Amino acid sequence: MGRNKFSQREIEIIGKLLRRKMAGTRFQQKMVRHTLRTTFEFNIADFNIQGKAFGPEDLEECVRRGRIQILDDATIDAMKQRHAEKRQRDEALRQAEAVASGDAVDWQEVQRQWDEYYKNNPEEQPASE
Repeated sequence: MGRNKFSQREIEIIGKLLRRKMAGTRFQQKMVRHTLRTTFEFNIADFNIQGKAFGPEDLEECVRRGRIQILDDATIDAMKQRHAEKRQRDEALRQAEAVASGDAVDWQEVQRQWDEYYKNNPEEQPASE
């Protein structure tokens, strides 16, 4: 599930992308959908009727009905920041769990140990190119 709260500027850009999607080739449509998902966290499937093309008019209808909320830029920026921090915490937790279970290696710790070893044993350090 993507976002349903956007700034007015984002809604305008999403509308332009949807117009481009409606007029584009299959490949261009895929690229627009990818941009909508990755840049704006806007998933068409969250708002459209399955099997029906979602265009700029549908976007306006979602805004009018309140399915998509328009908030000020500062609120949207704060929301994005909180979301990014949560993703970062979740990724760190996943990495820690993988390291603890032996499914992954903590490469930062390995690098620290490597650096410490060569700091204490400079004669064994490989020749640089």
